[in-house]
Amino acid sequence: MTPPFVTSSSHWGAFEARAHDGGVQVRPHPADPDPSPLLHNLAAAVDPAVRIARPAVRAGWLRNGPGPSPDRGRDEFVEVEWAELVELLAGELRRVYAERGPQGIYGGSYGWASAGRFHHAQSQLKRFLNCLGGFVRSINNYSFGATAVIMPHVLGADIDTTEGLTDWPVIREHTELIVAFGGIPRKNTAVSPGGIAQHHVGEHLTQAVAGGVDVVAVSPLRDDSPGTTWLPIRPASDVAMMLGLMHTLFTEELHDQAFLDRFTVGAPQLRSYVLGTADGVAKSAEWAAQRCDVPAADIRALARRMAAQRTLVTVTWSLQRAEHGEQAPWAGVALASVLGQIGLPGRGFGHGYGSTADIGVPGAGIRVPTFPQGPNPVAEFIPVARVADMLLHPGEEFAYNGTTLRYPDIGLVYWAGGNPFHHHQDINRLRRALARVDTVVVHEPFWTATAKHADIVIPVTTTLERTDIGAARGDHHLVPMHPVVDPVGQSRDDHEVLADLARALGVEKEFTEGRTAHEWIEHLYESWAEVTEPRINTALPTYAQFRKSPLLTLPAMAADRTFLEHFRADPDGRPLSTPSGRIELFSEVVAGFGYDDCPGHPSWLEPDEWLGSPLAQQWPLHLIANQPRGRLHSQLDAGAESRRHKVAGREAVVIHPADAAERGIADGDVVRLFNARGSCLAGARLTDGIRRGVVQLPTGSWYDPVPGSEPRPGELCANGNPNVLTRDHGTSRLAQGCTGQHALVQVERFEGEVPPVRAYDPPRFTTR
Repeated sequence: MTPPFVTSSSHWGAFEARAHDGGVQVRPHPADPDPSPLLHNLAAAVDPAVRIARPAVRAGWLRNGPGPSPDRGRDEFVEVEWAELVELLAGELRRVYAERGPQGIYGGSYGWASAGRFHHAQSQLKRFLNCLGGFVRSINNYSFGATAVIMPHVLGADIDTTEGLTDWPVIREHTELIVAFGGIPRKNTAVSPGGIAQHHVGEHLTQAVAGGVDVVAVSPLRDDSPGTTWLPIRPASDVAMMLGLMHTLFTEELHDQAFLDRFTVGAPQLRSYVLGTADGVAKSAEWAAQRCDVPAADIRALARRMAAQRTLVTVTWSLQRAEHGEQAPWAGVALASVLGQIGLPGRGFGHGYGSTADIGVPGAGIRVPTFPQGPNPVAEFIPVARVADMLLHPGEEFAYNGTTLRYPDIGLVYWAGGNPFHHHQDINRLRRALARVDTVVVHEPFWTATAKHADIVIPVTTTLERTDIGAARGDHHLVPMHPVVDPVGQSRDDHEVLADLARALGVEKEFTEGRTAHEWIEHLYESWAEVTEPRINTALPTYAQFRKSPLLTLPAMAADRTFLEHFRADPDGRPLSTPSGRIELFSEVVAGFGYDDCPGHPSWLEPDEWLGSPLAQQWPLHLIANQPRGRLHSQLDAGAESRRHKVAGREAVVIHPADAAERGIADGDVVRLFNARGSCLAGARLTDGIRRGVVQLPTGSWYDPVPGSEPRPGELCANGNPNVLTRDHGTSRLAQGCTGQHALVQVERFEGEVPPVRAYDPPRFTTR
């Protein structure tokens, strides 16, 4: 008998699925008006060919015991029984806690994994480690790590520039002009943390453009434009263009001095810098044009339009994933402040439109069910993108947001629910870093590069094998998540694995509180419902009723929000939580830190790697490593939708036809991208929708080193992972964020026998 379809959810949307012909059949949830094509990847999640079937231990670790090893990622594995794995790992955790204390454990686990609220891998692992005494944690994220640190200095800690932004219906009604630095890439609007049951951003954007909103997309990529005006700017020069726009506004007296006086501090310092009285360099349209390669006349004309029309200035998250990434969002706020339109309907500033599905879309405005992690008594932390620095330089001091911290000495890295070989930069450096610790433990459903670089590999289930609750802060739905198939191989869910370990280590009661996984899920729902019902003044279904429903719809907030409208209406009664209570165009606090890579006001700071630097003589192409179209990050790279976007069986690199012709490259050729950090192969896709001198290779293709191919600086990646090329360097001493969006490279047609892609193959196995 064919089983019925059941509901579940992912970070790219709710769906229905059933077991079918040895695999799964997936279809969109009927409530979703614009379902994501990424749903086509889900069937690969239960493909035994890419799954980890049994617990495994690296042969060298099993033979020699814990310790630094250059063999991680190259060694064979030994499959073991669950009982032995639990005994081995429990013993190693006892040893590290006894010898190093909790400061010797890094509970990294950065990643998205399941959209379920209970089977949230990070929360499960962190609760477990907290029961043992704590761990070194990471803070912030790879998505908007610079924004997370600079914006509290500019707008206050209680203003979240990743939510609460102006809603799309308000933009459609009131906005005349959007100047979108980084564009508004529609491909990213399929995904959001925790998922979204109904996708509406594409509809809003289409209707806005059809209704007369002109979107000026300032980006090297035409795909980042929603179909109106495209300004193909030189990568990494957006701040220069913003300053050039401000210069025109000041010199032609098109700025709003009354707004600057009433709602901001630091306007005199900003004006002095822009006009050049502070440093002798006027940031004029001509000055900006030399850097951003947008004609000065176009910059001045755009500035005049912005002053004359109802204008929204937006900055994508991608622009702050670069050296000096703090400057782009800060300069965006400054530009909107000089225009004086912040807090007015459809005008002002926005950050992240086109970055996720929930920006400009109101949710229910309530907390979602959350698995409690418990307190972590360990004070030590790192900004998440500094993990390789920590492992390579234990004990070394580093600056962060006005403080001086010290990297802890890590003995054991424990990772669940993420893939640092996707998120982190300079993979060859990351491999050297992981080789220095005693033990690497990974929970993973698939034989990713992260699993292949582990010592202890724990096979875990996927969403399709679990019961859970799908929910997200930016949505107003809860999705009952049902298992579609039985666990693949001997895989278990993270909670079951950690409960067994907790039992072996004597903390089972603290970790489970006497509940099974199903009892925990019911408890989370009922606790959430008890708190939520009086807030929304609506009776909620019982847990049993919720499990039987296709979708729980909550009252959504009105789609009438305007960013900072309350502050504009009453700046004295509703001040910002900055030191001044106003928008800080000059921050005394940031200036007091004395960072030359992040001064006290938004500034043009020339990056080390861009087409205007001396390095461009050797590496003449600017690589943009942005988010992929066919998957979320590296999730399900082996899936059908991900593979559909590949060329020659590997990741596609987009290159301008003129740049390709200079190198003898034809559409579909396998090419080699390389720089001083590493090299990879990709399939060439030629288009004039990219600026000359720029190539685009999206992130997330599973790292696939070809053994012995290129020992220095690192082995060739056959599958096109751009993080063999990107630089592992913080945005500045302020935020220490990720700078993985940009790198300088060279590209050549690959000659000789093309190495096969083995990224999805299991490692070699042996016996004892």
